[in-house]
This record gives sequence, C-alpha cells and structure tokens, in this order.
Amino acid sequence: MDTRHLIRISATALATAGLLISGCSSGGSSPSASASAPQRAAPAALATYYAQKLSWRDCGAPGFQCATMKAPLDYRKPEKADIKLAVSRKKATGPGKRIGSLLVNPGGPGGAAIGYLQAYAAVGYPAPVRARYDMVAVDPRGVARSEPVECLTGKEMDAYTQVDQTPDDQGETGKLVTSFKGFAAGCEKRSDAILPHVSTVEAARDMDILRAVLGDGKLNFVGASYGTFLGATYAELFPARAGRLVLDGAMDPSLAAREMNRDQTAGFETAFQAFAADCVKREDCPLGTGTPNEAGERLKGFFDELDAKPVPTGQSRPLGESLATTGVIAAMYDESAWPQLRSALTRATGGDGAELLALADTYYERSADGSYTNLMYANAAVNCLDLPPAFTGPDEVRNELPAFEKASPVFGEGLAWASLTCGYWPAKATGTPHRIEAKGAAPIVVVGTTRDPATPYKWAQSLAGQLDSGTLLTYDGDGHTAYGRGSDCVDTAINTYLLEGTAPKDGKKCS
Repeated sequence: MDTRHLIRISATALATAGLLISGCSSGGSSPSASASAPQRAAPAALATYYAQKLSWRDCGAPGFQCATMKAPLDYRKPEKADIKLAVSRKKATGPGKRIGSLLVNPGGPGGAAIGYLQAYAAVGYPAPVRARYDMVAVDPRGVARSEPVECLTGKEMDAYTQVDQTPDDQGETGKLVTSFKGFAAGCEKRSDAILPHVSTVEAARDMDILRAVLGDGKLNFVGASYGTFLGATYAELFPARAGRLVLDGAMDPSLAAREMNRDQTAGFETAFQAFAADCVKREDCPLGTGTPNEAGERLKGFFDELDAKPVPTGQSRPLGESLATTGVIAAMYDESAWPQLRSALTRATGGDGAELLALADTYYERSADGSYTNLMYANAAVNCLDLPPAFTGPDEVRNELPAFEKASPVFGEGLAWASLTCGYWPAKATGTPHRIEAKGAAPIVVVGTTRDPATPYKWAQSLAGQLDSGTLLTYDGDGHTAYGRGSDCVDTAINTYLLEGTAPKDGKKCS
C-alpha cells in the first residue's frame, strides 16, 4: 500500500479518502516563535500585499467570482519574489444582514479549496449560513491552482502507487526506499523553488492577507481535517483577528510525527472494526461471519495473497496489496462507502480487482486518462516541512513495527513503512510539535467524531484543551468529520455559532 501522510475531505462524499499526516509546520520558524507580536499591524515590508486590490472575474461556474492574490514567496524576504494564489467567492445571497466572509478549507494538506467551495460548500452549506456570508476559498500555496507542487508524471505515479509497502526482505526494502527517494527527487526537480515555502504557517499568513484584502476585521473560518491545523495556526499567529473558527475533525499539533502516525493507524483500526462489526452481520459480507477481529484476519490474509499474486482489473495495473489496502482505507472515511467496499471486496476475492482499484484511484485523485491532481505532491511537501520526519531509515521503521501492528493488525505494517516518506525529503523541516493556545482569541469550536478514522477523537479533545478559548463539540458516530453529515444536533450548534457567535457549551455531545 502507498499512503502519503494525508488527511482530506472530498466535495462529493463530504468526508472521504485521506491518510496519515506527518505534522505541522512553519515557514522558517516555529509558529510559537512567529506569534510573538500577533496583534500588531502588518509589518511595513508586507504593506503592499495587505493593500492590494483583487480584480474579480467570472469563473465559468454560475454565481462564482475568481481572482488572483499575491503573497510573498518567502516571508523572511518578502521583497525577493511573489507567489500567486487563486481565490474564489460566492457572495452572500441574503436575506439578512451580511456578516462577512467565511473562508473554508477541506483539508489535505493538498485539498483543492476552490474545488471544495464550488462543488459543495457554497452550494451545500446550510442556506442561512450562505445567506449571510460571502463563501470564500483560497487554494493554499503549492496546491491546485496556486502554483502547484509537481513531482511525477502519470506513469511514474502509477508505478509509485504499486510499490510493495510491506517489504519481506532486503531487496523489497531497497525498492521501497528507492521509490521514496525517487518521489522526493521528482519534487525537487520540478518544484525546487517552491518546496521550502509551502508550510502551514506560511499558508496561515496568506490567509491573513486575504482577510484584509476582503475587508474583514476578523477571519471567519471552517476548516475540516488538516484544515483544523491551518485554522489553529492562524489563531496562534493572529489571536486578535480570529473570528468565528470551526475546527472539524481536529489535529493535535503537540504530537511528533511518529506518534501522530501511530495514533492515526489506531484510528483506521477503530474505523475498520466498526465496518467489520456491521459487515459480519450481513449475508453479503465478503469477510465471512464471526467477530470483527476474525474479519480483520481474513482481510489481512487476502492482502497477503495479493502480495504474492495480484488479480486483474481490466487495466494494465493489476490489483496488488498496496493498491488494495489503499482502496479499503479510502472507504473508511465515510460509512456511506461501506456497501461499495463490500461489493469491491467480493469482486476482488473472486478475481476481479476493478472496483477496489477504483476506490484507490479516488483516493489518489487519478483520472481515467491516467493523470493525477497534485494532491499527493502538495500533501508530502507540506507535511515534510511541518514536522521532522517520523523515520529517517528502514531500521527505525523495523524497530517500530510492533507498536504500529499493535495499533492496527490489519494496516499497521503498511502505515509504518509509509511514515518513512519524509525521511528523504529535499527541503528541511521548519516546524516542530508544540501546543497551540492562541491566548486572546474569541471562542473557537473544536469538533471531534468518536470513531473518526483519520483524526482520532482524542486529538479533538487535546486541541480543545490546548486552546485558551477552545470548546469541544462531540459527535458520537462513524466517519471523518461531523458538520453536514446528518446530525441535526451538530449542524444546529455550528450554525448558531456561525450566525450568532454563540459557541456550544464545552463538552456538548451529539449523535
């Protein structure tokens, strides 16, 4: 399996494929150091950026406008070069007095925020919210339309996603390491100028420029998954400018990469146990009857069979262990995908891997023509800046395999090896794990789902506890994130906060 430290939200499923994060970053200094004077006016060196006027134009999508915003490529040397960031908005529809702009981010890192805005947020968020906010998104630097990080060709990426992620011997380990090094080298070759400047801190600073350019005194923001770290980082840097912030599916910025990846491995096991408990009760369950643990043993056995002998898919890419595991994990993000996963596993165990391959392709954002979006490239680029690598070599991974396999007997081995990605990255990490308190910020709503596979519930508990003004809203349920996923209790609490500024009582629970 090939998992690239990813957490994201899909506009079509609201909460789908994504995987392992390696952490949280800065652009040249840690967020805590950068936030020493968060309430000052913009430094003189950034004045032209804060004073710029956006030239809005039609997007080709009815009701939307688009513009290009400039930000410094390197905030330490803002006079040297600019980076151009794509922005889109849909203006408040009324009725009711306009509150301001509501910036949205779907996660990743690497998720296309403008795509999420136009396909879902600006048309699918509750009507009262859309009535009173201009719905806005900016593709973060290095992502989608904002000078995207590029690494591999489509054919190279196809090969990369098929590399064995559970090496059985030194030869297979060598091939896996070579693939990581080749991925990193491709990114350096095609994107060397931007690679050191796509950290979360820099993206958060870009958001403050956008806030000013839009004419808002404070930033109102809904961030899902990795977007919660982006929002928390903004609050740390600019607490006096933090408005109504919703952090849904929260990350814990205090964790080192290895601990974070291990926690997330356990999160996927929790999600799989919920899927398996449902599956074994059904006549069409491809994992048989019995307990969820027994179903997990059968799935792991199937992965082992694919490792030895991939099954055909009707394409030039057979379904091996790596792609099959990625396909299963993709379906863990939203319980509405469970029927599709049962069908895909049934077909795959019968010798047809096409449907499970399709799930993996959705995860990787691979199109039918063999091209990929830059999601996976931006994801690695941001994560490898945001924290020092979880592992720097195969020996470290082997030493940690027992801990990862304890966290998840089904996925642990593959996710441990996937955590080696940043060990060969050409740009040195600039961030460090640290608590985010954001003292002086207005109330911030942190949302956690109890059986969230990608952002374990305890991360939401931790972030809400770290934030000086954090309030925890709990959704007792399955899937990744909670807002807009069917809980009237969650949606009402968040809508009230966004529209009236009243945060739910800390510890409020919904189902």
